[in-house]
Amino acid sequence: MFRLLKKLGKKQLIYALICVLFISVNVYLELKIPDYMSEITILVQTEGSKMSEILHEGVYMMLCALGSLIASFIVGYFAANVAAYFGKITRKSIFEKVGKFSTEEIKAFSTSSLITRTTNDVTQVQMLIGMGLQAMIKAPIMATWAIVKITGKNLPWSLATLVGVLVLLVTIVVLMTIVFPKFKIVQKLTDNLNRITRENLTGIRVIRAFNAENFQQKKFENANEELKNVQLFNQKTMGILSPVMSLVSSGLSLSIYFIGAILINQANLMDKITLFGDMVVFSSYAMQVLMSFMMLIMIFIIYPRASVSAHRILEVLDTEEHIKDGKKEDGFEIGTVEFKNVSFKYPDADEYILENVSFRANKGEVVAFIGSTGSGKSTLINLIPRFYDATSGEILVDGVDVKDYKLESLYNKIGYVAQKAVIFRGTVKDNVAYGNNGKSKPNLTKIKDAVRVAQATDFVEKMTNKYDASIAQSGTNISGGQKQRLAIARAIARDPEIYIFDDAFSALDYKTDFILRKELKKYTKNATILIVAQRIGTIKDADKILVLDEGKVVGIGTHKELLKNCQIYKEIALSQLSQNELEGE
Repeated sequence: MFRLLKKLGKKQLIYALICVLFISVNVYLELKIPDYMSEITILVQTEGSKMSEILHEGVYMMLCALGSLIASFIVGYFAANVAAYFGKITRKSIFEKVGKFSTEEIKAFSTSSLITRTTNDVTQVQMLIGMGLQAMIKAPIMATWAIVKITGKNLPWSLATLVGVLVLLVTIVVLMTIVFPKFKIVQKLTDNLNRITRENLTGIRVIRAFNAENFQQKKFENANEELKNVQLFNQKTMGILSPVMSLVSSGLSLSIYFIGAILINQANLMDKITLFGDMVVFSSYAMQVLMSFMMLIMIFIIYPRASVSAHRILEVLDTEEHIKDGKKEDGFEIGTVEFKNVSFKYPDADEYILENVSFRANKGEVVAFIGSTGSGKSTLINLIPRFYDATSGEILVDGVDVKDYKLESLYNKIGYVAQKAVIFRGTVKDNVAYGNNGKSKPNLTKIKDAVRVAQATDFVEKMTNKYDASIAQSGTNISGGQKQRLAIARAIARDPEIYIFDDAFSALDYKTDFILRKELKKYTKNATILIVAQRIGTIKDADKILVLDEGKVVGIGTHKELLKNCQIYKEIALSQLSQNELEGE
């Protein structure tokens, strides 16, 4: 928790000190009120007292109350500012940290958990800071000050106050011991509920197509019920505090007045007036002590969950990234990619996905990868932008090991189109120009060229506002093929040295696929193109084709060479084209 508080800037620390100052003022003024009450009580019972004297004390009492109110407003304002800043800077830190994570780290936490940690967990700690600056500072100051005020006043009254405080403390310790472990479970169950909700929203079409609404509903209800039961247990357990506080508060007041009645009954006339005034003051101060502990109790109700949330936030911030940034910004060559005996297996996996893969792609070449499902095609090209690091061997881009590059420099060399087209909320222009990272104003001519090459001009020009047409989140207002073409246009608009297409033509019809590749070859004649594909038609014109089978390269060459020399490639080709079509090529 304290490590997270280090994120507060100097300005916020000054605000926190202002809070402490005005809390002290607030406590001082609140504790002066019983003194004026005592004076008024004595004046009312003393013969010969003037109304002006009573009003004089009353005015001071009202000024103290007003001053206390103003101090409370100031404390609330600055405490809210500090808490809001903490929330902002912590969310930013988590967002930036997650942005540096490789696929391995993201999978380790899960997307739903990372979302919960960025939102719900930060809010829990933020609430603690907002209330803590007011209650956690005010309570001990007020309790200490009030105890000093009543010390030595009257032993029986002091003992009654001590008993009340001890009852509260014992209750808090017992409840905290029971409830604290449950708050850890609450956050995990919240992650689970978020995961199910997210699955339901993203997979709504599949769920409806398979009439699985009831199944999903049961999954959600089970997760929701489990979370409800734990929350209900926590709330019921912590709910014991309220009647205990009321019992202690009422019991303490009753004890003080009962003891006071006995003492006043035994005293002479002059001492009766003094004792009555002391009883009023002691009762007020005793309530202040009790209220201080009640404020602390409110913090203790929030603290367990906030503590768990702080730990979960630190888990993210303390995670060491496996993909380390290098130092080099450029290579010795241009547009080359070379694999040297590269093997790869996923973290904690026993079997290798890729084994001893070696090949070289030179500037201007088109290199394609084909193989059965699960042969390691996508895994292979995902090692180039370091979504994972190779387990063994070397991957060179422009003659330099990818591990030695600054990640920003490496990414600037690559135009990447994922297997699943990712489209962002915004406009067509924003999505196509995404590769400039907002560093410069999008060049409309460049955008139009990229859209034309990607064969997207026909549908973009028909949209309302054309290149300024609105695209919904995840591209839900356009088709799969349209999304894929915009994703391809985004890579083209970047003018990279190396293009990586991870099965990026799968949603296109054969005609569009053929025309797009033809235009792409003209537009990117000086760039290196790496293509993963399932269709023979997509890759048969490639300069070099690698055939993968169970993570191993079983064939390498041109389309015609592989038809003669690689049985697996021939089987794939025959599954898509007839013998006559192959012989006629």
